[in-house]
Amino acid sequence: MKEQENSDADLSEQTSAEDIKLKIQQNPAEPKHERKHKTKPTAQPQKTAEHSSIEDIKTKLHKNPAEHKREQKTKQTHPAQETAEPSSFEDIKKKLQQNIAEPKREQKIPITGGDYIGTGVPGIDELFTLGIPKGSSVLVVGGPGSGKTIFCLQTLYQAAKAGEKVFYITLEESPDRLKSHMKDFGMHDIEELERKGKFLIKKFSPIDITRQIDAMLEQAKGELLIDLKPLLIPNSFEPDRVAVDSLSAIAAALFGKEESYRLYIEQLFTLLHETTATSFLISETPDPTQKLSVSGAEEFLADGVLIFYNVRHGNVRESAFEVLKMRGSGFKKKIVALQINAEDGIIVYPEQEVFTSI
Repeated sequence: MKEQENSDADLSEQTSAEDIKLKIQQNPAEPKHERKHKTKPTAQPQKTAEHSSIEDIKTKLHKNPAEHKREQKTKQTHPAQETAEPSSFEDIKKKLQQNIAEPKREQKIPITGGDYIGTGVPGIDELFTLGIPKGSSVLVVGGPGSGKTIFCLQTLYQAAKAGEKVFYITLEESPDRLKSHMKDFGMHDIEELERKGKFLIKKFSPIDITRQIDAMLEQAKGELLIDLKPLLIPNSFEPDRVAVDSLSAIAAALFGKEESYRLYIEQLFTLLHETTATSFLISETPDPTQKLSVSGAEEFLADGVLIFYNVRHGNVRESAFEVLKMRGSGFKKKIVALQINAEDGIIVYPEQEVFTSI
């Protein structure tokens, strides 16, 4: 019995040893002494790598100290370059704002006060070398809606604000309607200029003028010299600038009387020269490229010719401006872009050429 029990114990011990060995094989965990042995070598290379990198840096600095100084200077300059970027952006922003506001920049040619005067209309004066000679008669040519009337109102308005006396002669629209147009284009203080005696608008009937001319011609018995001044300019008002709107209305009233119209125009130009006023006379023509005036004599009698284009291209119309003639003053011979804005009136872009086919 005892021998059998001992054999059974030995068998159980062997069985438990085999079970433990089997479990170890199923879950082979590394012994602790092996894990500790493996972690130590991994830590040592990191330390040696750190030490080696520091030693390499020291060696490089000792070998080439000038290079280290250049690197420090480069690092110091980087912040300055970064702060310079916003200022350069601001410079670009300012330049863009200046370009946008370019048509409204201050006039180089003074509006009044010298032998040459400016129109005060943005962009137009830049087309002249010196300006418009004071006392000149200027023919303003263009089709319907091209900006002739607005231009004359605008240049007289600017001259009045600069201290001149101006006189606008209308043969078609009423003074109230013209003043309403002026306010639509930013000229709001026209009544104040009227109260100060700087701006005068008066309407004449073309038919009344032609009757007076015919009567004076009969009375003079063919004498060419006619005193037109009392018919046009009040005795108590000596203008520095005069606008006549328009010669076409007078020609329509004198339809069939070409000789009377020519005589009237000649005497009108003579009168305006004698007053020493700078005058702007509107001539409406359907196509300025074909015909500038009613009789063809106006552009020869005038000292200057300004053309306002309103040309149709497909389904749209494009506006442009040209100085065709100006005695006694140099000017740029090109056709440039023009725009009419609600609050600014006429703006001309002297560097933007258009209509090369005209």
